Amino acid sequence: MDCICRKCGEHHDVEFPQSVNASESPQLKAAVRDGSLFLWECPYCGTRNLVTGQFLYHDPSARLMVWLLPGNQEPPSSVNQALSGLDGYSLRLVRETGDLIEKVNIAEASLDDLTIEVCKWVTRQELQAKNPEMASAALRFLRTEGADNDLVFAFPHGGNMNLVNVGFNVYEDAAGILSRNPSLRPGSGFASIDAAWVSRHFR
Repeated sequence: MDCICRKCGEHHDVEFPQSVNASESPQLKAAVRDGSLFLWECPYCGTRNLVTGQFLYHDPSARLMVWLLPGNQEPPSSVNQALSGLDGYSLRLVRETGDLIEKVNIAEASLDDLTIEVCKWVTRQELQAKNPEMASAALRFLRTEGADNDLVFAFPHGGNMNLVNVGFNVYEDAAGILSRNPSLRPGSGFASIDAAWVSRHFR
């Protein structure tokens, strides 16, 4: 893949897989989770850059496919139709590498990404009550921790990366809301489940 260094502008041919099957390549799965798969170092100036091409992540054991399509690209309708019959699969469309990593980490924690998005919406409301600037905080799920499986979210603010812990009871409440409103779940094909999805359904 032809990549351009963000600092010096030089071109460099970077070896980058267009897709990863997590069951067949566990080492690449680990590189997706820690983000190292998407980084390359410019041989001319040493700057670390992010690969920005499209990428498909497939984890058969988690019944998950996440398609990274930067910009406004959309999956061809033929692809959606071909994959719509996959039993129990979550098909997700994301625009940024960080979003793809988050989806993988959510699945690894055996959590549901729709429920996590509702939790993030609730958490933003609570943060906003203390600081109005937090209304649009870009929360990302990192992990669960502790005996009670608290959710840990990261968000940038004030030039720093901040962490906030959320009780698992919030996740359980959000899961209850979704179970009572099955129409909120997406239909067949790749779906974008993110802050924009939440804003369409929650006020």
